[in-house]
Amino acid sequence: MKSTYRLGALAALTVLSVSMISACRTSPAAAAPEWQTCRGSGLDPRQECANIQVPLDYSHPEGEQITLALSRIRSAHPESRHGVMLLVPGGPGGPGLNQPSAASATLPAAVRDAYDLVSFDPRGLGASTTADCRLNPDDLILERFRGWPGGDGDISANIAVAQRIAKGCAENGGALVRSMSTRTEARDMDRIRAALGQDRISMWGESYGTYATSVYATLFAARTDRILLDSNDDPAPGRVEQVWNANYAVGVTDRFPDFARWASDPANPDRLAETTEAVRTEFLTLAARLDGAPLPWPGSQLGRLTGNGLRQMLLDGLYRDDRFPDLARMIRAAATASTTLPAAEPGPPESAVQQRTAVAVGTICNDAAWPTTISDYVSAVARSRAEHPLTAGLPQNLSPCTFWPYPAVEQTVVTPDGPSNVLMIQNLRDPATPYSGALELRHAYGDRARMISVDAGGHGAYPSPSACANDAVERFLRDGTRPDQDILCR
Repeated sequence: MKSTYRLGALAALTVLSVSMISACRTSPAAAAPEWQTCRGSGLDPRQECANIQVPLDYSHPEGEQITLALSRIRSAHPESRHGVMLLVPGGPGGPGLNQPSAASATLPAAVRDAYDLVSFDPRGLGASTTADCRLNPDDLILERFRGWPGGDGDISANIAVAQRIAKGCAENGGALVRSMSTRTEARDMDRIRAALGQDRISMWGESYGTYATSVYATLFAARTDRILLDSNDDPAPGRVEQVWNANYAVGVTDRFPDFARWASDPANPDRLAETTEAVRTEFLTLAARLDGAPLPWPGSQLGRLTGNGLRQMLLDGLYRDDRFPDLARMIRAAATASTTLPAAEPGPPESAVQQRTAVAVGTICNDAAWPTTISDYVSAVARSRAEHPLTAGLPQNLSPCTFWPYPAVEQTVVTPDGPSNVLMIQNLRDPATPYSGALELRHAYGDRARMISVDAGGHGAYPSPSACANDAVERFLRDGTRPDQDILCR
């Protein structure tokens, strides 16, 4: 459920109470899905797929309908089945259709058999009705799409790319892209619940999925069963995704020491330097050198390794410990000006990237309105570069949402109102959804939630190297029992 598609947002919009939603936002009865064997390789043979229809525009629920693709693996022991667990994809822009197969391979049997595991491709993606902004493929390269400033901090190129992406999605994305928002996804999720014939539904959201699930748990609190949130987004009332982008500066700062300790370990065959500080200095020095003198990198999207390319590799490499060796080998090869850099990994098909980008832009830009004064971004980028050199100003830069021509939708603010049925799990050193942001979501939920903090790094806290954390999560999923209070697992 992880994804590297993240931007950010700013809005102060109307908040509807749970009681108003319960009264005014009900889901009509839906035809039961017609399940059949899923297409694709590497799937659990038990995984089935089906389609349901949902409104393109929920303000006109009887109007044009679009397709949502669902998947499921049914409990092997229906006699002891607790209910349905909806696996909520990350992103925004992450697919979910194969999540039941992935989760089934991860969960212990006692948990797996307690649920029918269900997931979906969000609107705009994969086997659902697809979106396409018809963007220039060069603008889809993460090094450009993400808005890394120039080597000297200049953001002129970022402005041009963001304007092209906003224009492309606004002109070519049509009503489907305009319909996207986290609030809309929550309504789609409730249509899934209704189609499955469930009065209440359990959910497991990770990364962006924690925010989508939290919006659902606010709008439709009475329809929730057990809620598990892993690697939690800051709900940031009034700013939402813009804060997520800013949080990369915090997350990378929190996480980099884990890599530096590993990369300075004398027993490590991929050791980079003798001390953690020397690892940091080597990385910063190399990135600055590549800003001025990129190295040829055949097979990569740009054909060369730039300073921002290396920074992008760092950001991705900090997501999991098992990515450290590849990151270290690239740093060593580039630092010695090797003629043979490690081979670039092939990316997904362009059509998939177009879809994911359309969903990311549509959701983030419709969720909240970004500031539009360019000089403010220039100043913020300069400050961020000085305070957080590892991320070189990216977290404070503009995005396509700076130039989005449509108004943001009403924002849902997460509140303590509702059943006390939420369990959060969070690594202390997460590069993408830092601990400080998770604490904001924990505060927003109040007594509705308990949180397991894990003294570990990386994005994705369950399953964990900590038996303490795994036991607490699995106990909750098996029988609904949470810790009496927030706990720290070491």
